[in-house]
Amino acid sequence: MNAESRLALPAGAAWLAGIGVVTATDAAWGIAAGLWAVAGLAIAASLLFGQRGWRSALPMLALCCTAAALVSSVVAVTAPARQPSALVAAADAHREVTMTATVLTVPRESRSGGAFGEMSSRVRFTARIEEIGFGTSGARDIVPVHGGIPVLVFAESPSTLPEPTGDPSNREGALEIGTVIRASGSLVETDPGEQNAFLVFAREPPLIETAPPGLLAWASAIRAGLSRAASALPGDGGDLLPGLAIGDTRAVSAALDADMKTSSLSHLTAVSGANCAIVIAGIMALGGLAGLARWLRIALALLVLGGFVVLVTPEPSVLRAATMAAIVLLATVSGRRSRGVPALALAVMTLVVFDPWISRSYGFALSVLATAGLLVLSGPLTGMLARWMPLGLAAVIAIPLSAQLACQPVLVLLSPNLSLYGVPANLLAAPAALLGTVIGLIACLLLPVLPSVGFACAQLAWLPSAWIAAVGHAVARLPGTRLPWLDGIAGAVLLAIATAIALRLVVRRTRSGRALVTDTAAAAVLIALLGGYAGTLVGVGVGRTLARPPDWQIAVCDIGQGDAVLVRNEESVALVDAGPSPAPLTACLDALGIDRIDLLVLTHYDLDHVGGADAVVGRVDVALVGEPENSADERLTDRLAAGGARVVQTARGDHGTLGSQRWEVLWPLRTASTMRFGNDGSVTICFEGNGIRSIFLGDLGEESQQAMLAAVHPEAADVVKVAHHGSANQSAALYDRLGATVGLISVGVDNGYGHPTRALLDILDAAGTSAFRTDLDGMILVAHDPGFDGGLIVWSERGG
Repeated sequence: MNAESRLALPAGAAWLAGIGVVTATDAAWGIAAGLWAVAGLAIAASLLFGQRGWRSALPMLALCCTAAALVSSVVAVTAPARQPSALVAAADAHREVTMTATVLTVPRESRSGGAFGEMSSRVRFTARIEEIGFGTSGARDIVPVHGGIPVLVFAESPSTLPEPTGDPSNREGALEIGTVIRASGSLVETDPGEQNAFLVFAREPPLIETAPPGLLAWASAIRAGLSRAASALPGDGGDLLPGLAIGDTRAVSAALDADMKTSSLSHLTAVSGANCAIVIAGIMALGGLAGLARWLRIALALLVLGGFVVLVTPEPSVLRAATMAAIVLLATVSGRRSRGVPALALAVMTLVVFDPWISRSYGFALSVLATAGLLVLSGPLTGMLARWMPLGLAAVIAIPLSAQLACQPVLVLLSPNLSLYGVPANLLAAPAALLGTVIGLIACLLLPVLPSVGFACAQLAWLPSAWIAAVGHAVARLPGTRLPWLDGIAGAVLLAIATAIALRLVVRRTRSGRALVTDTAAAAVLIALLGGYAGTLVGVGVGRTLARPPDWQIAVCDIGQGDAVLVRNEESVALVDAGPSPAPLTACLDALGIDRIDLLVLTHYDLDHVGGADAVVGRVDVALVGEPENSADERLTDRLAAGGARVVQTARGDHGTLGSQRWEVLWPLRTASTMRFGNDGSVTICFEGNGIRSIFLGDLGEESQQAMLAAVHPEAADVVKVAHHGSANQSAALYDRLGATVGLISVGVDNGYGHPTRALLDILDAAGTSAFRTDLDGMILVAHDPGFDGGLIVWSERGG
């Protein structure tokens, strides 16, 4: 191992220790003690026996154990303060708590209004609890909080919360980073290793006690200014621009976000090393033109870098990039040359020691691996490609290829498939990304002081932003965009091995006799892996197709964080909700051979339930909808009617047939004065026939579930579509009453809400209901099995 890469080993040891120990905090002290002991023994052995032969590895062993022990010690010290026993007991008992907390991330609003994008009043954000007490007043049983407890808060928005595209001129009392709030609600303990120790479900909008301090208030105003300017620009180009410039993706639609991920372009809206490099290069160039001394330019660059981190918000990828940039600058001012790999390794160790829970962040992992790929692989790949093409073109191709190869093993953990067109898409988007980022950042900084000039820059930045969005949409619609791969850790390890072997074979220039033998063996292993993959791909595809029950009655579409469930009987088909965007729903309908929808049920008008309605407009006979709450809801029903559907505003008591099945609406109550709109007014429908009784709960919360249970007394069911994607706000009594054999959860991968929650899964387990979820299983089909005492057949896309 060369001197440049020696720090990589202790950095990797620290990172692995963080990944492991944060999930086993009870054993942290024991693990730390063992690692400190091994480190001490390695140092003693090195001093006693010298450093010749195998003993030369002892100092590196000591360094790796020391790094891992330091991270373990930090976890042992800080873990008890993150989840105090009193708060864990309060979460288990569903006790009401009142907290004072500081907002840490930009609040993100959930959208309503269907395909027309109006914002609903729900908001989520990360906060740090400073003080907490039990009871709605919070005046008794105060629990001291030392160092703050990180939580993810779900609440109704205060009326003063500015929309990303709203007018930020009056920002007093707004929810922004640095705002101190008071909120009452319930706690849900998260799984070990999660960055947030609890989920907080606030009962009412949070009360704002203190506005953000000066620098944070300035950054919020700057972000809002760019969002407002971008909202005046047309189409996806305007929505994407704040993401390119400062990582603000709040305006990006669900459809564009899905296509950017499919085409491997979503990293362009994550602030990373390239953004930091642009900022530092600009400051150093301006300082040089002003004749500033080098140490003064570096000090100014560090100061501006800190301000930039505040502006773009300290996400894990931003912290990695900024820490690495700061290490390079400090090495430069000390007169020492800093190389990329040691700087990256030192940045990883610094961040993991400072916050061990960051080690399990996918954003952090992808940022580190992408940077490592660029540093380690881009040079050799450029040299290899330059044998067949001009050097400049080889370098342009090698850069996105090296980053994708390094990141792909982690990406398969998020989604078990391989991107076929990721490199070409990045080649098409890269020049535009540079222009959009630079010009967009200039626009962001100029808008507060020179609004006209700043808006002109935003208009210039719109063109590359719109180009990137167009590339994302076009690539996502190409055939075979994603190839399936083995999921889980096994899939990641197998892909890493295959990638390493392939790189070894294609990058090496010369081969000795011994190397030729090893390379031949490596090639044989690679061919076996690829052959096995191809055979498995074909075999599994054919096997799963053959195993798919042809007489399925219920199909849960894998459409991300949203609902779209089909019910089929004979030749008749019902669709309950339409998901967040048309593209995934269209793909699901095509895969199942569905051309016509006899009955469409829209449980309520949130975007994740009606955003894909355009996929079925003109293909629906009858549409059952809830009571419209605003003009956007009415426009959606008008579109369905214009497409030929008979639109019926439904409520408790409505019934009909789907083939030989019978359906009945159980909720909402027609004469009720409350629980008529939104989640609590979700149309709840039951289908029965051909051996299966199923009930679809929409997004009902615990209170509305209890109300329905008391008013309707629903009968037992075989299948239940779990409410609200598996949130914690559920009635155990309802699921116990239903006693369903199968619980279907339509939920997105890495959805940010913690869905499905541990509390919900425990409720299903207690009721004897087996949970099937689209984030793990993909598409799910349910059929009746008349040969097994009236049982059910459940088929899943990934599980067979």
